[in-house]
Amino acid sequence: MPFDVTRVRAAYPALAEGFIHFDGAGGSQTATPVIDAVAGAMRSAVSNRSSAFRPGQRALELVAAARSAVADLVGGDPAGVVFGPSSTALLYTLARTLGAGWHPGDEVVLCRLDHDANVRPWVQAAEAAGATVRWAEFDRETGDLPVDQYADLVNERTRLVAVTAGSNAIGTAPDVPAIAKIAHAAGALVCVDGVHAVPHAPTDLATLGADVLVTSAYKWSGPHLAAMVGDPQWWSTLRPAKLIPSSDAVPERFEYGTPSFPLLAGVAAAVDHLAGLDPAATGDRRARLRAGLTAAQAHEEALLDQLLTGLAGLDGITVYGAPARRWPTVSFRIAGMSPAQAQAALGEVDLCLSAGDYYAYEYFTAMGLRDSGGAVRASIYHYNTADEVDRLLRELDRLAAGGRTMAG
Repeated sequence: MPFDVTRVRAAYPALAEGFIHFDGAGGSQTATPVIDAVAGAMRSAVSNRSSAFRPGQRALELVAAARSAVADLVGGDPAGVVFGPSSTALLYTLARTLGAGWHPGDEVVLCRLDHDANVRPWVQAAEAAGATVRWAEFDRETGDLPVDQYADLVNERTRLVAVTAGSNAIGTAPDVPAIAKIAHAAGALVCVDGVHAVPHAPTDLATLGADVLVTSAYKWSGPHLAAMVGDPQWWSTLRPAKLIPSSDAVPERFEYGTPSFPLLAGVAAAVDHLAGLDPAATGDRRARLRAGLTAAQAHEEALLDQLLTGLAGLDGITVYGAPARRWPTVSFRIAGMSPAQAQAALGEVDLCLSAGDYYAYEYFTAMGLRDSGGAVRASIYHYNTADEVDRLLRELDRLAAGGRTMAG
């Protein structure tokens, strides 16, 4: 059955405003079931967690439902799902916790394709411990991340390998399972940034080889909340800094303060929404998620091919990277315009794209582009259409023609 994008778009009320959203990498629009779930939880009698009375029981149920939903989304264990306000906050918690056990001579291996959230917390934890940071480099022409280099980077001193499952700058999809195999052979942990990958295809922790994976719900139609998923038995070996009276149970010991119960309701609703992307799918929620996200992936890949083919035919457009495996994200520049100018010009015609470095600090620094404004990013999500891609290409051609005229 073809992907019914008209049906899918009807679930996103913000799309009715007429803006064209090409920055799913910065955050998707929110689906109606999510909005309804958040509002419903806020209208209901919900107190702090307690088994003694019904409002407290509702809070317990909302937390449990959200953990179960995220576990289904990424192939994890509900008891290993840690929630936090953002992936950045969660990774800082993890880095501080793991880094407390590092010593001079220990090493961590980081990747210059990553969002800074999966870089700076580890750099700072290593500095505090006197540990050494080693870097995996990407191919400057293609944007690919060669796996072979990890055989030289990882050794018996390596405590952690942090790597992205998807570059939020140019879309590269590294071979995470192969990298994880090398890391695990040396006894190192593997932390995977799944923020840019999870929204676009089925995810499975075991297949990735991730000891821990982070994902942000607002990138997959949900509210502004993030999750960090790992094996509950592994979590039980870690002792984060925490308040004395707060729970010492796993995963609660990693969650600071009272959670946002309405947002947790939205997380569960978002996963259920994704499980319904393919109306013909059957089976449990995990099976329906696989079917729905597989269908969405095919739709997004067709749009990405359309966009890349169109960009290749435009004079005055420089596209950065051509990775062999990629998610539907492209960064580019228009001759004669700064990225910020191009972003603003596109915004004037209701095309919403990002400009700058989008926190891909190491990538744009390595490419020598950061100090001059980074690039413009077009990132596709499953509610985008072929007509929207055509509209973007027309406007880019218009802007590039203007740049060529000024240059001439």
